[in-house]
Amino acid sequence: MMILSLRIKMSLAITLLSLAGCAVGPDYVKPVTPVPAQYKEVGKTKWVLADPQDNMDRGQWWLIFNDPKLNSLENQLNLANQNIVNAEANYQQSRALVDEARAAFYPTLSGSLGVNRQKGGGGGSNSASSASSALSSSSSSTSSSGSGSGSGSGGGFSSSGSIFTISSVFLDASWEPDIWGLVRRTVEASVDTAQANAALLASTRLSQQATLAQTYFQLRNLDADQKLLDDTVIAYKKSLELTLNRYRAGVDSRVDVVQAQTQLESAESSAINNHISRAQFEHAIAVLVGQLPENFSLPPNPLTQTPPPIPLVIPSLLLERRPDVAQAERMMAEANAQIGIAIAAYFPTLTLTATGGLQNTSLSQLISASSETWGEGAQLTDLIFDGGLRSATVRAARAGYDANVATYRETVLSAFQGVEDNLAALRYLKQQAVVQAQAVTSADLALKLVLNQYKSGTTDYLSVIVQQATAFSANKIAIDITGQQMVAAVGLIKNLGGGWNAASLK
Repeated sequence: MMILSLRIKMSLAITLLSLAGCAVGPDYVKPVTPVPAQYKEVGKTKWVLADPQDNMDRGQWWLIFNDPKLNSLENQLNLANQNIVNAEANYQQSRALVDEARAAFYPTLSGSLGVNRQKGGGGGSNSASSASSALSSSSSSTSSSGSGSGSGSGGGFSSSGSIFTISSVFLDASWEPDIWGLVRRTVEASVDTAQANAALLASTRLSQQATLAQTYFQLRNLDADQKLLDDTVIAYKKSLELTLNRYRAGVDSRVDVVQAQTQLESAESSAINNHISRAQFEHAIAVLVGQLPENFSLPPNPLTQTPPPIPLVIPSLLLERRPDVAQAERMMAEANAQIGIAIAAYFPTLTLTATGGLQNTSLSQLISASSETWGEGAQLTDLIFDGGLRSATVRAARAGYDANVATYRETVLSAFQGVEDNLAALRYLKQQAVVQAQAVTSADLALKLVLNQYKSGTTDYLSVIVQQATAFSANKIAIDITGQQMVAAVGLIKNLGGGWNAASLK
């Protein structure tokens, strides 16, 4: 009989294990996304293609600009930026939730140790048996069966009306086999979410790093503007002094002096106003690196450099280099797993339980054969009527998956748009910089000629004012083009993924 019982149990275990190999719901298949053969905005510009197997430090992309101060700021940002800290905490939380989900694969085991002193009622041994059941509520199905009657030694209890003490030690086990794959789909969803949060962490870090670099170059561009404004104020002061001398000599009119004075004061006003923007950019950098603005300052350093050559990732590899694309793809996989979780609710749940322990009215005889008590059982539970709840949950899960597919495809399109936008910006800004440099040369030469004419008395001061404004505007535009080039270069690196690779999620 024992051999037959053992065979039945082994057959049941094998059946459960075989059933546990299936998981309801659709298996995830990554949607096919069209990828262009080449970037539209590359044009005839020669770009260095990035090696997919390069051994470069993927995290420190800003080193390409060879700016020690930027390097220092980026290192501070990686340690103290609160958006990155927040994303890191969310990622660690999602990793813990993966372990929490995996715990459902295993049985639960609990233990109890109790001593209960009680006076028996008129029911004799039945009262003692009731006390035994009350003592071990988690093992109620076996406690009563393990308690004897009468006042003898071993597992018996005191007779009616007497005071007795029940000592017990119990272990209870419970397990829900993952027959329909509910746990596996839940773990799958948790892993996908954790990987999505890992990609979000990388995306947040890259975004903050790029924002810092762009803000830093914009601040240095303002320093270049400030130098131009300060030099302009000095030049206008000299022009005013020249005009005053000519006015005192009776050569120029009072109008010329007033015009020169007005031009100088306008330049001084612009120079003061430039400090407002610089201060705000400096404060923004302080927050990015996790410092109070009052404790942070950057010395003036006019921007003069132009963007270095940037390795260009070929289109077929771009989706593997973008953390935001990886995040959207992982969220799509998580939504697919949610469909399986919803479908699993249609199937019954099997719960296997087992309990065993020792129970006796005599503590000295607790560890004895007569004190042993045990039990085992199985329960199959299913929901008979839910008013359409499960059907609605499945439909909602499928709709959620469709929404995530759309989000993924939109993210892919935006990824290519971002690269194309910055390629176009760099290409046209480079062309504009060449033309603008010629404009600066022409404007400076024209100003020199007009000043000489003014000094010789062959032209009036209004011509000088017009040409000074033209020269200032030409130089200002040239400076701003340089700043725009650096911002676009950072934007291109960001849109190329900053050297990040999806393999880091595995």
